[in-house]
Amino acid sequence: MASIDLDLSIATWRKSSYSNGDGGNCLEVAEGFATWRKSSHSNGSGGDCLEVADGHPGIVPVRDSKRPEGPALVIAASAWTPFVEAVKAS
Repeated sequence: MASIDLDLSIATWRKSSYSNGDGGNCLEVAEGFATWRKSSHSNGSGGDCLEVADGHPGIVPVRDSKRPEGPALVIAASAWTPFVEAVKAS
């Protein structure tokens, strides 16, 4: 798997809601790092919506617009077109 270097120096981090105050396993999430846009197939009726974040060389971050605080899927840019074609075909 290829490694991708991202500059996260301007990212705002928050601890996962699963973290505890006892020094247990913690996960921090970078918020505000990406500028998201909705899929052109989204509608105003609450339909299935996908958001992507542009401007990240080598990757395409994707998330569910109904759960913007939820996880994002990061797809290699080289796999994005085959991914979209496979989704359209299903």
